[in-house]
Formats: sequence, structure tokens, C-alpha cells
Amino acid sequence: MIDLEKSIYINELYDLYGSLLTKKQQEMIELYYCDDLSLSEISEQFNVSRNAVYDCLKKGIKQLENYEKELKLHQKEEELTNFFYEIKIKNKDQISLIEEIERKVK
Repeated sequence: MIDLEKSIYINELYDLYGSLLTKKQQEMIELYYCDDLSLSEISEQFNVSRNAVYDCLKKGIKQLENYEKELKLHQKEEELTNFFYEIKIKNKDQISLIEEIERKVK
């Protein structure tokens, strides 16, 4: 069973950098992390060993993590999300007031 947090993280990295992987890595990561197929099921589809699937997944994930290490797109996205959330919380009263004014104007 895949750790849920790790799976979410890998899916997020895949969304950002997946197109930079080989076609085979893309297909195997999608089957394993998105479609929840086992190593055995994927190995049958590709007519390779479970170990070959495992190695391909491992290399693909390592590449995704290296792209993130260099480009930090995921980190920046999370920082922006947190920043906007903090603004929303800190300005909750002002936002409510603006929304009330908008409703009255309409």
C-alpha cells in the first residue's frame, strides 16, 4: 500500500514535471500512482519483470524530485497558497464587508 501523503506529493510533482519524463516513466507512474495498479499488474502490461517496473518508478520519482529541487515550483505553489490563505484569514472581516457591500449594490 502506498503512503497517502507520498502519493499525493508524487502526483503533484507529476502534474508539474511529468511531461519531462520518458513516455514509459509517465505511463508507469500514472498506472501506479493514479490508477493504483500493482507492480505485478504493470509488469504484465509491459511484459517486463516487477523489478524493472520498480526501477523505472524509482528513477522517474527521483527525476521528479530533482526537478523540484532545482526549480522549486511545488514549493513556490505551496508558499503562494499559504500566503493567500493567511491573507484571507487576516482580512476575513474586510472580505465579509466587501461581499456585503457587493450584494447591496447588485
